[in-house]
Amino acid sequence: MKRYTNIIMKYRKTVIAVFVICTAISVFLSGKVGVNYKFADYLPDDAPSTKSLDVMESEYTQAVPNMRVMIRDVSVAKALSYKEKIEQVDGVEAVEWLDDAVDIEQPMEVLDQDTVQEWYKDENALFQVTVDESKGLGAVQGIRKVIGDKNYMEGEAVTDALAPVQTSKEIAKIMLYAVPLIFVILLITTTSWYEPVLFLVTLGMAILINRGTNLMFGTISFVTNAAGSILQLAVSMDYAVFLLHRFGENREKGEDVESAMKHAVRQSAGSILSSGLTTVTGFAALIFMRFKIGPDMGWVMAKAIVISLASVLVLLPALATNTYKLIDKTHHKPLIPPLDRFSKKVQSLGKVAAILFLILVIPCFLMQGRNTFVFGSAKIYSTNKTQMGRDIQAIEKEYGTSNVVAVLVPKGDVKKEKELSQTFHQMPKVTSVISYVDTVGESIPTEFVPKEQAAKLYSSKYSRFILHLDTEEGEADWEQTVGSVRKAAESYYGKDVEYAGSLVSTEDLKSTITQDNEKVTAMAVVFVFVILLVNFKSASIPVLLTLVIEAAFWINMSIPYLTGRPQYYIAYLIVSSVQLGATIDYGILFTDRYCENRKTMRQTEAARKVIQTGTVSVMTSGLIMTFVGLILGNFSSNQVLSQLGILIGRGAAISMVLVILVLPQLLITCDKFIQKTSLDKQFVKE
Repeated sequence: MKRYTNIIMKYRKTVIAVFVICTAISVFLSGKVGVNYKFADYLPDDAPSTKSLDVMESEYTQAVPNMRVMIRDVSVAKALSYKEKIEQVDGVEAVEWLDDAVDIEQPMEVLDQDTVQEWYKDENALFQVTVDESKGLGAVQGIRKVIGDKNYMEGEAVTDALAPVQTSKEIAKIMLYAVPLIFVILLITTTSWYEPVLFLVTLGMAILINRGTNLMFGTISFVTNAAGSILQLAVSMDYAVFLLHRFGENREKGEDVESAMKHAVRQSAGSILSSGLTTVTGFAALIFMRFKIGPDMGWVMAKAIVISLASVLVLLPALATNTYKLIDKTHHKPLIPPLDRFSKKVQSLGKVAAILFLILVIPCFLMQGRNTFVFGSAKIYSTNKTQMGRDIQAIEKEYGTSNVVAVLVPKGDVKKEKELSQTFHQMPKVTSVISYVDTVGESIPTEFVPKEQAAKLYSSKYSRFILHLDTEEGEADWEQTVGSVRKAAESYYGKDVEYAGSLVSTEDLKSTITQDNEKVTAMAVVFVFVILLVNFKSASIPVLLTLVIEAAFWINMSIPYLTGRPQYYIAYLIVSSVQLGATIDYGILFTDRYCENRKTMRQTEAARKVIQTGTVSVMTSGLIMTFVGLILGNFSSNQVLSQLGILIGRGAAISMVLVILVLPQLLITCDKFIQKTSLDKQFVKE
């Protein structure tokens, strides 16, 4: 370590130059990283819906409808005019309307009114549009020009096209609010007006390098892209704070700048690396998920923490020693007064808080397991914060929900197809059926049908039924509806049927993510437990710290249960690892200092000293993570990101409170047990 610090001090200008170059290159590379907004693409390769999608893509050149467009206050003739204009937009493969289902040359009164109402209701026309995914943004923008801002469009094609634009704007807005707020927190908790600049420059470069190096993955998920940078900043800040605090303490002892920094790096490297390692393992647990957003975020965030550690232990010492005069010139008295009275007050509440904590643990554990969860992505942008969300609400208010399910059955038996079609039509939640026998008729041979029209429904092996279901995830009967479709198809064709669509993918998502839960949680706990075991050389301390932070997670997740608000399961799963890995640092700091103090102090005095000296550090990190999470939660229109932010922010706040208020009392209560179950813990006798 001594040689390492000597090298950094000797070549500090080179270190700064290398980081600046890496940052500049990374800024360029980050623009080339792809972002994927589709949940279904992150299903395991062996998931049934993934295999079915592969089959459908290989058999059919035209996809199923992926957009609904509603035009208000139009006549039939005007609606047909809109249909023609939409068909002419580049990227639009097909547009279906009432004229594809019935003969509109006949008077409306004599037509089947149920069919009419599916497409034309109260002079509002609803079109089913199929958009080429490769031309999605251009097609969506083109359709918007045709229909104007007063009409509506929604669906997978709209979300895939507009979500990147919307998310980019929101990330910029989130950073615009988060960075100044972090700066203010750092100003309050440090003793130099310049130190916060050092922190933000160091971690800002780490964030940019991480974003650029994401190119090694080619494409990352929207969750990782949107939340990654803000999480990296929040989680890594305490590493920089720890190092500069040590640097300041050494200088106060009279050491020169270089010696003070060398000693600061040596003194803090162990605790910084230990804290970083627990955070890395929290994210690393996500890598073992079968749902691929987990590994996606796990790898990116584990890399982010490693880069942050390198920046803090290499770049920050170089920057600080090169600009120490600015630190001195902007030095000010601590803005937070001594915490003597605060520590006494906390200790006076400690026993009550600990008892209340123990009473709440089991009920909160039970409640967090009984939350209502959402697994799919259909409602991610249903908030009225954006035009996308308002369009969804307007169309669903008029025409209800609509989910497309494609059913592929073996081709060749037209009679079976007709019977299956009739069965589908009789299902209460099936609003329309598009198939060869419905569109062309069973009596017309395929050789007499235009090849382009037949190819939409017939491939070399399959006949495709496109069902529109008036149900969605969250409704009580959605799984039963999908099950009824499966049962009907399999009653005619056995297991030789393929199913594709958002609800089918959601079934697989639910199965996959639920299976991931216990594995990810167990791995995160085991990884962190082992690190704590090695770090403290104690069998009891890891149990105590893990219990406190896991309890904070249970309390956090019991709140949605009590409020009755459904949670996105992927947000729940990510937070279960992130909260443990990121906030266990607070407990490590308090416990480490308590054990150090116990060498010369009695239990109560040691705990009080911990509260006096450790609270500001914990509050700095905890408040940053809390406010960053809440900003993400309140400014993101993406419901997964919004919930993720709120859960992380609230979880950090709960962890912070438990560590400051409850942990010192638990350490006092378990003091003798800690001595008996630990190595090298020489506590002074009471």
